[in-house]
Amino acid sequence: MRILFRFYSDLLEQDMVETIWADIVNANLGHYRLDSIPFYVPFIATDDIVHAEYNNEEEMLLYDETVQPSGNSTLWVVITNEESNAEDIRESFYEMGCLSDSLSYHFFTMEVKAETNYHVIKNKLNELKAEGIIDYMEGCLSVNHQY
Repeated sequence: MRILFRFYSDLLEQDMVETIWADIVNANLGHYRLDSIPFYVPFIATDDIVHAEYNNEEEMLLYDETVQPSGNSTLWVVITNEESNAEDIRESFYEMGCLSDSLSYHFFTMEVKAETNYHVIKNKLNELKAEGIIDYMEGCLSVNHQY
């Protein structure tokens, strides 16, 4: 099932909507575990448990609040060098344990699991940024990765 998120994006400076896949944790309590990487919604990550209720106007579940953070982080990566291969970049992070999902050739969102050493990921991101290959933003940086 999908949950609708309505929010204001400081990055894009506009009201946004995004739907994110989720699995039922406890239907009676309205608790769901997020099962896809957010493209734009800040402050949430995969495996977070959220509260959502069915909204008649939207005709779907509408996000209310995060009940239990997963400890995962969400990163947004933009390819800034036209000659760089986005799939190769995504593959290099996959080899470090980071799943990603591409919205376009120039933009992908990436999951950093709670148990992953973020220093290694951050070093690679900063190296690619210094080379002018990417830019990135930490859409949701969990407490596990704040060093």
